[in-house]
This record gives sequence, C-alpha cells and structure tokens, in this order.
Amino acid sequence: MDTPTFSLFFAVLALACLAGALGAMGLALAARRRPAGSALAGAYDDLAASALWLGFVVALVTTLGSLYYSEVAHFVPCKLCWYQRIAMYPLTLTLLVSAVRRDRTVWTYVAPPALIGLGFAAYHTQLQAFPGHHTPFCTVAEPCTVRYVWELGFVSIPFMAMAAFVFILTMVFVARSADRGHPARSPS
Repeated sequence: MDTPTFSLFFAVLALACLAGALGAMGLALAARRRPAGSALAGAYDDLAASALWLGFVVALVTTLGSLYYSEVAHFVPCKLCWYQRIAMYPLTLTLLVSAVRRDRTVWTYVAPPALIGLGFAAYHTQLQAFPGHHTPFCTVAEPCTVRYVWELGFVSIPFMAMAAFVFILTMVFVARSADRGHPARSPS
C-alpha cells in the first residue's frame, strides 16, 4: 500500500474512532435511562466486556501507524509527535495486559498519560490546521506545522492521534463502569 492510500485509510480509521467514542457515550447515556434487561443495557454490557480489547487494538494500530510514517514513509517526527508517541506507545502494552487480566481499574494508570497525549495531540492538531501560529516546539529540522498528511481537508497525523486518545479514554471509562453493578446506571 502506498503512503497516500495508507493515509486515507488511517484518516477513515481516525474518524471511526471518534464515531465509536461518541457512540459509546451515547449508548451509556441511553442505557442509563433503560431497565436492566433492555437491549440498550445489554449492548452497553457487551461493549464494556470488550472495551479494553478495543482500546488495545486502537493503541496497537496507532503505534504501528506512527512507526510506518517515520520508518517507511520517512516523515520526520517533531517534538510534539514524540510527546504523543511517549504517551501512546506504553498504552499498547498496558491495555493488552489489562485486557488479558480483565483489570477494570486500568483507567487509573491509563487516563493520565492518555490525557497528556490528548493535550499534545489537540495542540498539535490546531498548529497543523492553522500553520501560521508559532510554537517553541518547532524547529527548521523538525517542523510541527508541516502537513505530511492532510486527508479530507482536516485529518492530519496529530488529529489521528487525538482521535485514538479520545477512543482509548472512552473505552477505559466504559470498562471501569462494568465494576459498578450495572455499567450504565447510577444507584437508585
């Protein structure tokens, strides 16, 4: 697969991550208002049961994608890219171990680096969207504002990372909710 095709594929995956996160949030809200045996509550229970595996798959694909861009496509990662990688790469192993162990408390050690990575990705996304802004992170050798990928008129590499962090955070909190009796319910 060539780099433009790969980039379009990853752009679609990023949008799917955002749609999946929004869908999971909507399902959580809808299931909260339905009786325990309802189809919505059952769908949320199913999602909660597989949430850590879904988070792991997204972290793995994100990690492999970033390695493709730097090692195969030879895109030079800037400092902001490295900070996002530093936040994402360990999540792959952490989410794998937590999924295997069914550790629903993983949110306590996944949320902090994922939130930090999300912050860097959001900042970097706006730099790519508005390249006239200057930042102390950018250098001539490692420019933060160069759009190596700009699919669908707005999807850049940091946007893809941002979508992955949002999805992973959503999944660890969905998994966390499974520990509280009925996943989408507050106590009556």
